[in-house]
Amino acid sequence: MVPGRCFGEKGWQLRAPVRLMLLVAMVLPVMPARAQEQSLDIPSMRFTVVRSSAPGCEPNCPEWISAEGTIAAGTPSLFKRTLKTLKGRQLPVVVSSPGGNVDAALALGRMIRKAKLDIAVGVTVFSDCRPETKDCGDNKGEGADYFGMAFDDGAMCNSACPLMFSGGIRRVVGDFAYLGVHQITTTYKREKLLYRTTYRIVNGKKKIINTKVVSRKNAGSYKTYEMSKAVEKTLSAYLREMGIGDGVLEMMKATPASDIRQIALDDMLTMNLVTSRDAVGLLTTASLCALQQPAANCREIPSSANDATPSAAATGKPGDVAPVGPETAKAGADMRFVVVRGSNPLCNPDCPEWISAEGVITSQTPQKLRQLLATLGDRRLPVVISSRGGDLSGALAAGRLIHERKLDVAVGRTDFVDCDPGAWNCLAKEGAYAGLSIDAGVECDAACALMLAGGARRFVGPEARLGLYPMGQKQMVKAYLDEMAIGPALFKAIAGRSADRRLEPHIMLKAGLTTGPQSVDALTGATICKAVPRPDNCLGLPPANAAADAPAKL
Repeated sequence: MVPGRCFGEKGWQLRAPVRLMLLVAMVLPVMPARAQEQSLDIPSMRFTVVRSSAPGCEPNCPEWISAEGTIAAGTPSLFKRTLKTLKGRQLPVVVSSPGGNVDAALALGRMIRKAKLDIAVGVTVFSDCRPETKDCGDNKGEGADYFGMAFDDGAMCNSACPLMFSGGIRRVVGDFAYLGVHQITTTYKREKLLYRTTYRIVNGKKKIINTKVVSRKNAGSYKTYEMSKAVEKTLSAYLREMGIGDGVLEMMKATPASDIRQIALDDMLTMNLVTSRDAVGLLTTASLCALQQPAANCREIPSSANDATPSAAATGKPGDVAPVGPETAKAGADMRFVVVRGSNPLCNPDCPEWISAEGVITSQTPQKLRQLLATLGDRRLPVVISSRGGDLSGALAAGRLIHERKLDVAVGRTDFVDCDPGAWNCLAKEGAYAGLSIDAGVECDAACALMLAGGARRFVGPEARLGLYPMGQKQMVKAYLDEMAIGPALFKAIAGRSADRRLEPHIMLKAGLTTGPQSVDALTGATICKAVPRPDNCLGLPPANAAADAPAKL
C-alpha cells in the first residue's frame, strides 16, 4: 500500500489511506420549559440564607433559604453549594420563580427531598441590603449576612417551578401566592457538522480508522409543544416518587404553552401538591422560635460578642440541646392530649388516627390522659409525643397508663389543618381534629423519654431528637424501666451522662428504649391503612348520620 494525501475538498486522489470530508446535518434535542423563554429579563435563580428581621425575635430567630429567579441548567450546582455551607442545618426553602429548565427543576426537587427540607411559595423582602449588592458589611458581627421578611403576596411558582416545589417535605402555597403549570416546550436545535473520516483499504475492504469533527455550524431550530412519551414517562415517575397525584401532569398537558393554569388550593390539596392550607409564615414566622420546642430552622445568636459561649441552638448543631428538667420546662404550656385524624388526601377515605401529646409533663398529665382514654373505650390509638420534659412522677404515671393500654408511641408533633385545637372556635369534626404528623426537629427530652418507654412499640425517627440527663430518684427510675421490660443499658446511659445529650438511634435501639428504627410515619403515615391486616387506628369514614360526640381535647 502506498500512502497518499488529499488536497482541498474536491479532486480527491484516491490512494490508501484515503481521507473523506462529508457535510452532515444532525438534529440535537434539548428540553427547556417555556417559562425560560418568557422570562429572559429575569436573572437566574439565586440562593440566599436569610434571618428574620421581625421585631422582638432576637436572640432566637427563624432562618430560611431564599430561592428567587429563573431555573437554569447550572442552578442545582448553586443549590448544592448553599446546602454545603449549612453543614446539615435544615432550613426551609422560600421560592419564587417563573420556571425554567425542566431537568434542573427535577434535580432541585430531588435535592430538596433528600435533604428533607420544607418549601413554601413566597418572596423575601430584604432589610438594609440585598444580595445583588454583594456587600453587606453593615451586618458583619450580627451573625447573619442577610435579614428580611417572607411574604406570599405576589409570589409565583410557574411552569417548571412546581416540579422543584414537589420535592419539599411540607409544601405550602398561601392564598396570595400563585402556582401555575402549562405544557412543556421542547426545542430541537439543528447543527451542521463537518467531519473527516480516515479509512484504509485492506484486501479490498474499507476499514475506518477514526472520525473527527472539523467544524460545527448552527442550522436553525424548531419547537414542539407535544409532550413525547419519554418526557411524559419521566415526569410521571418523578411526581409519583414525590407522592404527588396524577392530576398535576394532566393539567400540564392540557394547558397551552402560551398560557398558565393556576391550580386552585383545593385541587392542590387533592393532588397532594400542598400538604396544608398554610402560607409561607408556617415556616418563617418569628413565633416559631418562641415555642416550647423551637422549630428546626431557629438559631440563637448572643446579643454581643462578649456573651458566654453560644448555646447549642446558636451553634446550629443538630442534637445538642441544653439540659431541660422540671424547672426549665415550666415555661411552656401543660401537656395537651388531642385525638387527630390524618388529613393527607392520599389516605381518604380510610385515614389513620392518633393521640397528639404535646407540652410540659406535669402532675396533672396522667389524669388528663386517663380521661381521654376513657372516652375511647377499647380503641387503641398510638401516641405522638413532643415534650421538653417536666415532672418525673407525672411522666412515670403516664408511661404506666400507656403500658397498661398497650399503646404504641412515637416522637413527633402534629401540624393541625384548618385550625388549632387551642382556639376557642376550633371544633373537632366527628371526634377528631384534622392534622399531619412530622418528626423533623421534634424533641422528647428528660422525663418525656421515660413516658415514651411505656409504649408497646416505641419509635424515634432519625430526624427526631431524644435527650437524657442524670435524674434524681435513681431507684424509682430503675424500677420503672425494669417494669417496662427495658434492660439496665438505658439506665446506664442516663447515669453516665454529665449533661443533656441526644441519644443516637443505635444506642436507643441497643438499650431497648426503641423497638425499631422507624419514624412516626410507621404509625400515622397516609398509606398504613392499605396494609393487611389494617392497623387498629384505621377506621374508614363514619356513617353520615353518626353522632359527633367522640372526644375532642383535654
